[in-house]
Amino acid sequence: MSEERVERRLAAILAADVVGYSRLMEANEERTLGALRQHRREFFDPTVAKHGGRIFKVMGDGLLVEFGSVLNAARCAVEIQRGMVERNAGIPEGRHFKFRMGINLGDLIVDGDDFYGDGVNMAVRLQGLAVPGGIACSEAVRHEVGNKLDLDFADQGARTVKNMSHPVHVYFANWGNVASRNEMRTGEIGTRPDKPSVAVLPFANMSNDPDQEFFSDGITEDIITDLSNVSGLFVLSRNTVFACKRRALNLEHIASELGVAYVVEGSVRKAGNRVRINAELTEGASDGHVWAARYDRDLTDIFAVQDEIAKAIVEQLKVKLLPEEKKAIEQAPTENVEAYTHYLRGREYYHIASKANHLMARQSFARAIELDPSYARAYAGIAVCNTRLRSQFGFDIQVEDILATTAKALAIDPNLPEAYAAMGHALSGAGRRAEAVAAFERALAMDPNCHEANRYYAEFCVTRGQFEMAATYFLRAMEIKPTDYGAPVMLVNVFRSLGQNDQAENYARIAIEKAEEELRLHPENANVGCLGAIMLAFLGEHDRALAWLERSLATESGDINIQYNAACTYALLGESDRSIDLLEAWLPQVGTEMKLWFKNDSDLEPIRGHPRYPRLTELTE
Repeated sequence: MSEERVERRLAAILAADVVGYSRLMEANEERTLGALRQHRREFFDPTVAKHGGRIFKVMGDGLLVEFGSVLNAARCAVEIQRGMVERNAGIPEGRHFKFRMGINLGDLIVDGDDFYGDGVNMAVRLQGLAVPGGIACSEAVRHEVGNKLDLDFADQGARTVKNMSHPVHVYFANWGNVASRNEMRTGEIGTRPDKPSVAVLPFANMSNDPDQEFFSDGITEDIITDLSNVSGLFVLSRNTVFACKRRALNLEHIASELGVAYVVEGSVRKAGNRVRINAELTEGASDGHVWAARYDRDLTDIFAVQDEIAKAIVEQLKVKLLPEEKKAIEQAPTENVEAYTHYLRGREYYHIASKANHLMARQSFARAIELDPSYARAYAGIAVCNTRLRSQFGFDIQVEDILATTAKALAIDPNLPEAYAAMGHALSGAGRRAEAVAAFERALAMDPNCHEANRYYAEFCVTRGQFEMAATYFLRAMEIKPTDYGAPVMLVNVFRSLGQNDQAENYARIAIEKAEEELRLHPENANVGCLGAIMLAFLGEHDRALAWLERSLATESGDINIQYNAACTYALLGESDRSIDLLEAWLPQVGTEMKLWFKNDSDLEPIRGHPRYPRLTELTE
């Protein structure tokens, strides 16, 4: 019977804890208990209730509160922190009651009278990062609040926290607290890692060809990966540092903003078979140079150069390199530099996410394999492209062929999470859904920061109607890859299905911003244009929605993925017959997975009562 009482839901969770409670109790136990009860009775609990919150757990001096809205949670937190300043007025400093607070949007699991889940754990960890009287929040909360409240946010970068398998991207909310502002300025978090912290900024492309930027980005990512293997270092993730790309800020400011002690920057100039790499290690607080080097080498030495840079940084920071860490740094993904170059170019194509770029990515990965048949990451890249081409763009690619490709990748390197993510995606499309879940969870266990695993698993959850889980994984995909314009689009769908329209509208605006940036960089990407059209239609911007859609259809009118998104746009704009016409042509061309998506797609809610809709449901059988 107990299993029947378990439920999951997406919630905004606020964790609060009294600063220095043990000290206060030691000084005067009776007075402290009385004061806490009074603060709760007169102020804390009524403020929570006022903003629609529900206290679901009390742990001595700590409380956990559930809200249906992130905005309400943030408003409540700010009101309590401001109110506590007033309530402490006239009381000796040593007897002040101050709260640390953490806010997270995540999964809440309800099992009878018990509440738990990663969403709760994350809120508690964020609360531990906050300064006295301060508020720390996750990236999802920061996005949700946006500019709707009188709050400034300071990006503290990715933080490693206890009992969480992946770094947490943290923001401090500044509501006017002096301590909070000072903390933001210096980046000195109370739980700062007790080991050297490093941010490797994207290396500048100094080649004459701007199209070579994929190469300098690839070298940056590989150096980050090498340094991340060193247990004695705290290294910011790719998604955090790449957010600084092309920002004109001095290193001292960047180090402070990211909350790290050291910054690595550099440049890459590639010309023919020669490469020049400059690298420099700087101390953030003083902007003082710690180490610098220039490498003029043959292109075939590129992996050796990456190893030398990583080892030099480790040596300069006086960190002990364990034998297995040294081996990991020295292990090259391939011995063939030309294959490596094709792999990096394929990865760049794949990130753009249009049909044409998926095809070019697959071609680049295939060329890498021709040059090095034992290149595991290239096989995984092909599998990822083929799963997308099959599921989203209707390509006639057999599931068994995709699984054979993932098997090749895993036979060479059994620890490739993207190969398991592609396997899960392919299995779900074949209706082997239990196997798909196992593959997705294997990928996430290997690397919780694998974008493909989070994104594909989220989509899989939508087809099962598990919208709370889907939201959790889509939010994580956004954190891992900030340029992912598709994840916020999917979150709009998910939040509408959950009946949380305020959140849906917020993510629709985020999606449009990301889509506009993508179109600025890649105006040929018809896929992003039609997704943006759906968001504009949902927000009631009729003319802009049609303009975006018409541009996409003019670019790739024969693309069945764009036809489906056009149907969604027309449904939201009230043009039901145009929507159904497109869907009648689309449904016979797609597989089981997309038919399941169609059944759970909230974009199509406006046409479900149309007399012609039952015919569409017949086509899904």
